[in-house]
Amino acid sequence: MQSNETGRLSSASKFMLLTVIVTVVALFLTYAQTSGLVPMPALASAIGRWLAIGLLSYACWKRKSLTTWILFSMVIGAEFGYDFPGIAQEMKIVSKVFLKLIKTIIAPLIFGTLVVGIAGHSDLKQVGRMGWKSILYFEVATTIALFIGLIAINISQAGVGINLPPTTSTETLEVPPPMGWQETVLHIFPENIAKSIADGQVLQIVVFSILFAIGLALTKEPHKSTMLGFAEGLTEVMFKFTGIVMYFAPFAVGAAIAYTVGHMGFGILINLFKLLATLYVALIAFVLLVFLPVALWIKLPIRKFINAVAEPAAIAFSTTSSEAALPKALQAMEKFGVPRKVAAFVLPAGYSFNLDGSTLYLSLATVFVAQAAGIHLDIGQQILILLTLMLTTKGIAGVPRASLVILMATATSFGLPVEPIFIILGIDELMDMARTTVNLVGNCLASCVIAKWEGEANFDGAEGE
Repeated sequence: MQSNETGRLSSASKFMLLTVIVTVVALFLTYAQTSGLVPMPALASAIGRWLAIGLLSYACWKRKSLTTWILFSMVIGAEFGYDFPGIAQEMKIVSKVFLKLIKTIIAPLIFGTLVVGIAGHSDLKQVGRMGWKSILYFEVATTIALFIGLIAINISQAGVGINLPPTTSTETLEVPPPMGWQETVLHIFPENIAKSIADGQVLQIVVFSILFAIGLALTKEPHKSTMLGFAEGLTEVMFKFTGIVMYFAPFAVGAAIAYTVGHMGFGILINLFKLLATLYVALIAFVLLVFLPVALWIKLPIRKFINAVAEPAAIAFSTTSSEAALPKALQAMEKFGVPRKVAAFVLPAGYSFNLDGSTLYLSLATVFVAQAAGIHLDIGQQILILLTLMLTTKGIAGVPRASLVILMATATSFGLPVEPIFIILGIDELMDMARTTVNLVGNCLASCVIAKWEGEANFDGAEGE
């Protein structure tokens, strides 16, 4: 039995090694042929690439993972667009269908999550001091994350140089004309929620949802529980809806990449890797500039804290879901010295209001979309985007692909094209791993901060070294 398993593992390892070797050779042949380093017919490098794709397709089929297929679709889409640019130009309809499905999710998801997040935690008499202390800490941390994201993408300019295919006026919302401060303020508040939803005015949807949640919090039973139950049910349904739509993502990503590469070649991949590096560097900077000073300020035993969050962070990284790591995180923080009543309040609330990694990513990705479209955003416009994200990122639970919905909503609200978002989706899994891990660690640290602030922390008795 054991020898059979060893044999299977050996066969799998050999196949993976073969796939890697063929892929590396194919990439080298392509580089040599396109750069003129080695004279050879284009057919030779194309055969090498398609052979590598064939091996990769078999490996992806064995994995049977949506994430794997999304990454694979990016590879085959890029190759198809490069080899058959004429056909690739007609594949944009596939990504348009995906876009329409995503847009149907935005309004009900924002409404449901905000209503549950606010009305479910709005009784400050019950939650006491932990309520406003948690909200204050969450807002400061996520605002700093948004600023770091903006600074990082403005320094790296990862989206500059991308020449997007031409679009028609029907594919994106028109950029509104410049408005004075009075018109800007008035534009925040909805006059007709149905019209706000139809026009994709996400900030107006957020304002309506917040006011609705406050009104629901002041409503007496049984009407309050009825509406709160409806909002919770709506949220769960929309997350399931998102999961269903995401099964269409590999086709949309492949079509979008094929269309883009067919128009401008493999150069787009350089910008994607530059964006990925920008995000990772920004997240590392956020950890060093925010998490570390906060830990030192509350005199946190950093080594013990790292040991405590290592396992739930690994779960978050591998599943790209903060919620999947919630049970282990609650247990780990209680053992670390955070009282159960504090951890049980702060961690779930943080999944709605303290997604540091996701908020940093969203500010960074939104400006990347503008850069890719050749749209210059001045400081005032970037600050307005930041203020919008400060509201829209609240109430979005830490589940895979939730950030895509908010990114799509923010882009359409500011009249930005959607093609760069499909391009980003090709490497979204790699970015999601990092930002979800930061979300999890940030919420664990927040529970320590509130426990220390309340004078109930017992870090000296934390288990583990």
